[in-house]
Amino acid sequence: MRLSKVSRIFATLAAAAMATLGLTAVQAAPASAAVRNVCYNTSQAGPFASYANQAATIWNNYTNNINMAQCGSNLVISYTYGGGSYAQRTSLGNGRVVIDYYQAQQYSPLRIMTHEIGHILGLPDNYNGNCALLMSGGSAGTSCTNPYPSSAEAARVDSLFGFAARTATGAGVFTGSWPAPATAGAQR
Repeated sequence: MRLSKVSRIFATLAAAAMATLGLTAVQAAPASAAVRNVCYNTSQAGPFASYANQAATIWNNYTNNINMAQCGSNLVISYTYGGGSYAQRTSLGNGRVVIDYYQAQQYSPLRIMTHEIGHILGLPDNYNGNCALLMSGGSAGTSCTNPYPSSAEAARVDSLFGFAARTATGAGVFTGSWPAPATAGAQR
């Protein structure tokens, strides 16, 4: 069952207010899955902050067990000039995403952002070139702008964030999802 938009907005506002006050929400463990807040921070995202917010909205709309909100620094989003976009997951829902400015000039920045956040949410790369699969990354080519997870990808995130499976996905670094841009390293 999907949460209503009002419930998601309330949860986001409550989490942000609590973070401002330095409080942490503690949720009782239900018999089944519960919505888990994934708090992200865009203070280092520069020109990609709005893409991070859009990607969070996409994940919120496509999944049932997570609520991404700007309420802390479990997920830090930043950018760089060259070196490639990547995600570094420290645990499920925690880590950092780095967006390569030059790659975002060749590939859809929203697709890159949503894809890299997918790694933080537990998804691996799938280099099959299929634009319909978000986790195919850059293998789908520069013309692919699809920023939406497939139903199978969204279901996998829901499964990973389900109550019984919260510790199933550990740390990892995900690089190489996007081929090096032709202008990489030209300017620093």
